[in-house]
Amino acid sequence: MLTYAAAVRALADRGRFGIRLGLSRTRALLRELGHPEREFRGALIGGTNGKGSVLALVGSALRAAGRRAGETPKPHLVSYRERLQIGGRPIDPATFAGLVEAILPVADRVARRFGEPTEFELLTALIYRWFADERVDLAAVEVGLGGRLDATHAWDGGVAAITNVDLDHMDRLGPTVTAIAHEKAAIIERGDRAVTGADGAALAVIRRRARRLGVELVEVAPAPLLGWDRDGIEVALPGLGATRIGLRGRHQAANAAVADAVLDALGATGIATVDPAARRRGYAEVRWPGRLEIVSVDGRDVVLDGAHNPAGATALATALDDLRPFLAGAAGERDPEAPMTLLTASMADKDVAGVVEALVGAACLRGARVGCTTLDVARAMSAEALAAHWAAVADRRGLDVGAEPDLDVALRRALDTGRGPIVVAGSLYLVGAVRARLVHDPLLDDPVEEASR
Repeated sequence: MLTYAAAVRALADRGRFGIRLGLSRTRALLRELGHPEREFRGALIGGTNGKGSVLALVGSALRAAGRRAGETPKPHLVSYRERLQIGGRPIDPATFAGLVEAILPVADRVARRFGEPTEFELLTALIYRWFADERVDLAAVEVGLGGRLDATHAWDGGVAAITNVDLDHMDRLGPTVTAIAHEKAAIIERGDRAVTGADGAALAVIRRRARRLGVELVEVAPAPLLGWDRDGIEVALPGLGATRIGLRGRHQAANAAVADAVLDALGATGIATVDPAARRRGYAEVRWPGRLEIVSVDGRDVVLDGAHNPAGATALATALDDLRPFLAGAAGERDPEAPMTLLTASMADKDVAGVVEALVGAACLRGARVGCTTLDVARAMSAEALAAHWAAVADRRGLDVGAEPDLDVALRRALDTGRGPIVVAGSLYLVGAVRARLVHDPLLDDPVEEASR
């Protein structure tokens, strides 16, 4: 029997085959596994930003309605098992190991004809097999990259959602919003119901796709924002009125509107009905770790957010200004004048300059201490290179910029020397690494003797 640690290694080892968009290998895997993707329906959720938040909102509402839904949040923060969930709970280590052990020989057979399946392709097929084995009521699946050629698109659940379209992964999806929209719109299939919160040129592309296939497309604008506090926002939703959303940031008003429309579509297709009371409860109770999450360390607030592209960084900057009056600094003091500390790291293939420019738009980061670090990831930018990007705007915003390659040293320095609240942002890899150090979640405890991260 394969151990959990060996199973994670076996999947991660597939990373050597890189990212290779295309559906032939995933479809071949699913065919060898008996077409598990045909045994459940649900929603496939794509978009540049917000798709994880929409998945979290939809999943929470489905749980509140008593529905047993499979979910695929990504990427994982602490344990690989976070990527496979049913009813909001990650898969157990033994079951995960068993699924990996069963799919490895299948991957070898597929490789002989179609080439080696990638890590994400194997994981996607494995997830669909698990959902079918567990006889989930339905699934909410987050697209990995793009849509048209993403492995998740080997499944059509009946509902397709596209949160928005912005510039990201341009090396693979195209240099313009229009080109990227074509990739994302392709998850809409004939016979689906479709939902989008996109606008402008991207919306025009999505409309054409839906019209060509005869698919009903529901277009939603951000829900009217009624207010916010430390722990979430309040919006107005059709049929619900004033509704509490347990996610922070004004941008969640757009995600809440898309999520509510996805639930409407699931009901209209006969997949799952979620009544108003369950929606209210689910939206209020939703949690999305590492996304504007606030954790307390000795009374000081640490804000964790994985903003890794300019659009996400813009949303974070606005949210930080809104949240600053509620955030505590050293020893729990709420001093609005205390300079904040930003601990940041980034992947080298991201638009780092765009992220930096967006984040310095936050008024509350004026005069902040910026600690740049790096991660033990092949694509990671060095602390020194990242610091150079921040140094370019330091004078304009009165920033104190430094570089510390050792994450543990950088985190300890931020906790020990900063007066104000701390923000950890720039990469979900960074957020996961810091969260693992600051938060203990028993559900994510992997077997100690075979820890994989």
